[in-house]
Amino acid sequence: MLEKNIVIAAAAILASACATVPMENKDASNRAKLFNAPSPGQAGLYIFRGGGPGGALKKDIRVDGTCLGESAPKVFFFTEVAGNREHTLSTESEFSANDLKLVTQSGKNYFVQQSMKMGVFVGGAKLTVVDESEGKQSVQKLEMAAKGPCTSQ
Repeated sequence: MLEKNIVIAAAAILASACATVPMENKDASNRAKLFNAPSPGQAGLYIFRGGGPGGALKKDIRVDGTCLGESAPKVFFFTEVAGNREHTLSTESEFSANDLKLVTQSGKNYFVQQSMKMGVFVGGAKLTVVDESEGKQSVQKLEMAAKGPCTSQ
């Protein structure tokens, strides 16, 4: 019985643990939350992750094969990408990358939500484009993660 209680307690601790990632400073986060128009010829890209299941998981995010960073609960990334072209956004899933194709227009901001999903071993993630109103509302509640290295190459 004691062993069973220890296992249950350990599982509860792991389930409630939250992953942490390097963060941008508060000023950079607040500037990104102004949702200004991107630079000429560019599109703005906000990729965010709210709370919810999978709080202990960090998941790589890539844009066109280049690492943007590792996500954690309640963080967002902001970057600019070339406008008027298709981009491939990727996040780790349980067994392979989970890709999302996004065609951008210059001068416009795009919002993509990363959500965790249950897996057999470690869980995965998926990316979903959300409308501008929902995206802005979600990002306002989050803090900006620093761009950085991904764990998988």
